[in-house]
Amino acid sequence: MASILPIQRHHDLEQLSRAELFSTRLCDLNLSVRGSWVEACLDELQSELKQRQLAIRPRFWLSTEWFTPASGTGIAVPFYLTHPRLMRLERTQMFEVDGGSVRNCMKILRHELGHVVQHAFRLHRRRNWQRTFGHSATPYPEIYRPDPTSQAFVRHLDNWYAQSHPDEDFAETFAVWLSPKSNWKRRYSRWPSAYRKLHYVDQLMKELARRKPTHTNPRPVEPLRSLTLTLADYYRLKRAHYRPDGLPIFDRQLVRIFPRQPITVRSRPAVDFLSQRRSKLRQIAVDQIGLDHTLADLLLDTMIRRSRLLKLFFRGKESEVTRRCAALLSRSAQHYTRRRQLRIPL
Repeated sequence: MASILPIQRHHDLEQLSRAELFSTRLCDLNLSVRGSWVEACLDELQSELKQRQLAIRPRFWLSTEWFTPASGTGIAVPFYLTHPRLMRLERTQMFEVDGGSVRNCMKILRHELGHVVQHAFRLHRRRNWQRTFGHSATPYPEIYRPDPTSQAFVRHLDNWYAQSHPDEDFAETFAVWLSPKSNWKRRYSRWPSAYRKLHYVDQLMKELARRKPTHTNPRPVEPLRSLTLTLADYYRLKRAHYRPDGLPIFDRQLVRIFPRQPITVRSRPAVDFLSQRRSKLRQIAVDQIGLDHTLADLLLDTMIRRSRLLKLFFRGKESEVTRRCAALLSRSAQHYTRRRQLRIPL
């Protein structure tokens, strides 16, 4: 069984009114992974570790987001995953539930476990690791510009996240290697650079099999029981932190695509163009850029809303403007994804 902090479950969460729920402090929710569907995911993760003979047992605790602390050997799990009502609330407030299905939960857990393994064995200090993935001390970029056609990185989480930083490249590669059904030897056989990384991880994990970690730091960071914000304040901060409305690049790029002054008296408002091309842009965002449907809709809604508020107008060829709008969706998704990796200071 996974090492889970013992926290009591709130037995009457479903009976609380909406106002009572929002006024409840996070520390008073009294939630637990035990008894929730997430428990089976943690057990599956431990089983995969045992099958690979990796003698590492990360600790899990509830917090506000998915994360592995710097140099930590434990994984924080979002509290809302442990109760159906909180999952519904998360979807209502944020339009998605990060890790809200068994498949997505396991993908994130395997990724976070990659960080744990890196920390536990100080892998980033090895010359071969640095030659393969880069230097862990490299600052995280405010925005990364992935190449969707690149065959140098594995594809695991959305938005080509392996391309964002050496640590993420390793965590993503490890997650693909660990996944029982990834079939990485065949899937990446024609991607020499990505295959080389996977082969390196395969050999490295065989070397580490049955070895005890050289470093352990399972201390929970920002456990739920220490957080005194109410749910109302938590979501107010989260929306401000994650929603793309607050990203300056969004408005700046919109104004570059759509002028703020009409060219003629018959100039079409940008909001009309975006509304009419919404289905096409959504298809591009999902099929070509690789966004999930929920994030694509969220960004398109914001693009339309900001165009209306800024009173922008359409100018140019429809095909070219559509291409530039799709590029903005891609850049904005990268901002959004990067911000999601930063925990809210509670």
